[in-house]
Amino acid sequence: MPLRHSLLAVLVMVIWGTNFLAIDLGVDDVPPALFVAVRFVVVLVPAIFLVPRPAAAMKDVLVVGLFLSLGQFALMYTAIWLDMPPGLASLVLQAQVVLTVLFASVALRERPTTPQLVGVVLGAVGLVVVGLGRSAATPAVAFLLTLAAAASWATGNVIVRRLGSVDQTTGARQGPLAGLSMTVWSGLVVPVPMLALAVLLDGPAAVGHALTHPTWTAVLSTLYTAWLASLVGYGVWNTLLARYRASAVAPFTMLVPVVGMTAAWIAFGEVPNAAEAGGGLLLLLGVAITSGLLRRPGSPRYGSGT
Repeated sequence: MPLRHSLLAVLVMVIWGTNFLAIDLGVDDVPPALFVAVRFVVVLVPAIFLVPRPAAAMKDVLVVGLFLSLGQFALMYTAIWLDMPPGLASLVLQAQVVLTVLFASVALRERPTTPQLVGVVLGAVGLVVVGLGRSAATPAVAFLLTLAAAASWATGNVIVRRLGSVDQTTGARQGPLAGLSMTVWSGLVVPVPMLALAVLLDGPAAVGHALTHPTWTAVLSTLYTAWLASLVGYGVWNTLLARYRASAVAPFTMLVPVVGMTAAWIAFGEVPNAAEAGGGLLLLLGVAITSGLLRRPGSPRYGSGT
């Protein structure tokens, strides 16, 4: 890739990595269920009038949204609200790559290669190390909810792969707008259920007050997560995937937890302990092997042809 496009890819990783900090700031002022609902309203309007529908039945698009959008973000926002450190969240969420391979082997009968199995084992060991060695400031329920968010993302990946529009593990897609289209249109399933959940959990008064008395932090966090992380991020990312091989673009995603943890350290003084750092490195190594980033030159990409 030319340098300018490599820099664009890095910019997307910076946006996605710091997105966890924006979420952390937002849930301080807005209940997590309401924050998710508002985020997707901002994603949908006006994008849904500008982005074409994905090449799939609407019911399938909504099922994708149930896992990729509703499940993933409801769980992740709640985890961060329950004091999951945002930097650590950006790391644990990378488990979706390993989980995608596992889920695809069951649901799609895609037999993992030996390197993929090695990556899955390394990633699982890394997660166990992070989970058992996490600091006392990280509640177990918050860690498990983040892992559940990764599982929801992985499930969505497998469903989208079955539909044939986009494989978010390998980057294989039908067209340049497939990923952005799926992001926008699958978001239709989010606002109403999350708003109803917010009213049920927090009460009409709290929801009404949050909507009518938004803080600047909440507004800026919402705009960052909706416009920058979702629309700008996916817009640039899918443009790059349309121009270049997935193997040239996908490795940049490894920068997300690096950016997320570095930004959390600078902004919040969040420093991982030895177990979190060591387990995180094992997890990232497992992700790199599972996704084929460490394959030998000239060897086929893992999972191709399955």
